[in-house]
Amino acid sequence: MTGKMTAAVLYGKEDVKIERVPIPRVDEGEVLIKVQVALTCGTDLKVYRRGYHARMIMPPALFGHELAGVVENVGSGVKGFAKGMRVVALNSAPCGRCFYCSKRQENLCEDLLFNNGAYAEYIRIPRRIVQKNMLTIPDYVSYHDAAMVEPLACVLRGLYETGLEIGDTVAVIGGGPIGLMFVQVAHAIGCNVIAVVKHDSQALAARRKGANQVVQIRKVSQPIEAVRSLSPAGRGPDVVIEAVGRPEAWEWAVGMVRKGGTVNFFGGCATGTRVQLDTNQLHYSEITLKATFHHTPETVRRAFDLIAERKVKGADYITGEAPLSRLHHVLRDLSDRNGEIKTAIIPGH
Repeated sequence: MTGKMTAAVLYGKEDVKIERVPIPRVDEGEVLIKVQVALTCGTDLKVYRRGYHARMIMPPALFGHELAGVVENVGSGVKGFAKGMRVVALNSAPCGRCFYCSKRQENLCEDLLFNNGAYAEYIRIPRRIVQKNMLTIPDYVSYHDAAMVEPLACVLRGLYETGLEIGDTVAVIGGGPIGLMFVQVAHAIGCNVIAVVKHDSQALAARRKGANQVVQIRKVSQPIEAVRSLSPAGRGPDVVIEAVGRPEAWEWAVGMVRKGGTVNFFGGCATGTRVQLDTNQLHYSEITLKATFHHTPETVRRAFDLIAERKVKGADYITGEAPLSRLHHVLRDLSDRNGEIKTAIIPGH
């Protein structure tokens, strides 16, 4: 297939242009997808604000990574996929051979292959992702729902690695799509959830997702004390998940958690960020500090199953829809925290 397509190209900080670029050609083992829907996310918003992502994307580059679509073309040697099939392709795939892959820590793969370019009419899927992290969408699952697999897979891995138990009190710092997803899944598995958010719209969304209590940091003078006061006997939550990616929120998380509890620094801060932690508190309170990054093929499939079972729906998070031509405006509006959670970008419109 030859010709040109419309695509978003990231050039730097808050510099995204919608351009006509060549449609990618597929080589052996690769697949070309006609994008039906691409979803905005917190990572893309960070990339837009910062102009890059240290691990995933350096400008100039095609942009976006949450998508679902239809197979348009397949390269030689592709098995299991053919033109016309509905698919969801993840944004990465591990090598399966390095030390970290052998330890089932594929997210830390020494050769983790990333793929960007979802905000476009077509996207090329590299052979490794086709083989390891591309799945066929059942007819009864919408493209909007299927595109939610990637963020949900990251959340499921975060919850698993944190070791949540039924009945735990869990504080989730952050009212963006990832924070709300943590709230929903933690509530679904039987946890008492305290959502820590900033805006009224986020507080409302957190309650709808199952938060038992909500702390709005704009309405309290001491967020740490406010959260601890809502926990059993004021001890602090068993688990605190930071899903914002700001150093002050990392420090809040450590201050909130109970003795013997666990903190998950899920939100990635900007490169070079430093935080100050009370070593006495960590030592004498036996606090466990965790950080989880990205997803693995196993959690991708768990997330896909939850979506196929209609336990997590795109409609729960997608609060707007826009053509590709308005991507810059959408990202700017999301930066202003106007109440939108995720926007579905429709390249064909």
